[in-house]
Amino acid sequence: MDQHDDKSFRDDLSKRIINTPGPAAKNAFFYVQETGCVKAGGASSAQRQDLDSFLIVAVADGSGTLNYKGDTYPLSKGDCFFIDCREAHFYKSSDKEPWELLWVHFNGSTSQQYYDFFLSQSKNVFHPAFFDKAVSILSEIISINEARDQNSEIISSMLIVELLTLALTSNNYDQMYDSALKQKLASVHEYIDSHFSDDLSLEKLASEFYISKFYLTREYKKIYGMTIFQHIITARINYGKSLLRFSEKSVEEIAHLCGFNDQSYFARQFKKSENLTCFAYRKMWRG
Repeated sequence: MDQHDDKSFRDDLSKRIINTPGPAAKNAFFYVQETGCVKAGGASSAQRQDLDSFLIVAVADGSGTLNYKGDTYPLSKGDCFFIDCREAHFYKSSDKEPWELLWVHFNGSTSQQYYDFFLSQSKNVFHPAFFDKAVSILSEIISINEARDQNSEIISSMLIVELLTLALTSNNYDQMYDSALKQKLASVHEYIDSHFSDDLSLEKLASEFYISKFYLTREYKKIYGMTIFQHIITARINYGKSLLRFSEKSVEEIAHLCGFNDQSYFARQFKKSENLTCFAYRKMWRG
């Protein structure tokens, strides 16, 4: 299903650039399927479903609405949305305040994984702190694909990564310290980074920072995208990797220095993380 009101696209200030990626881009990169901008002189809308594409849109001016998976979101200047176009969606400009949009349809590489991670952190509609940067990136994507040269696909992929990074971090930095609870969680995060080799537990951290285990577990994962346990293990593995590369210590010594009481448990966690044994990792990095 693909329906459009094309009135806005006939405006001299509007563009729609359709792209067919080459084999290399399809196999290895994020690639642009369509990009453009709408500067509507009147209402404009789009309605689709079953489209194998991901879409990021920035509202540069005006207002409108997005209907996605049964939910309706009001949109205004400074808002963006990121959706999977296989799901039915409909977005429409306000009649009174016709909007200006910039967008990119893209796919490839790890688009699905980025999208899934984005949804674990945010809603489909978001308001990035650095909205001007989102507009700048989208404008550059449009320019690159309008000009089309031998580097367009590589540069487009890089710009899509920039845009995705902006989307993924849009809620983190501004909101991390917006409450006493989140300030406390930042302190927990820093504490783990400094004390990962200690005998840490959820109970100990909850007691140390005077916070319930329930809130600590739920809110920590919401902000940092990992559990307390995952952070502790990751910090220990990172330190273990450094010792394997830059020291002559045995794996048993390294395990204890990292906070593991059991060498075999350290070895299992290391293999799970790196898909290599400790000895193979050391050999690979030392040559």
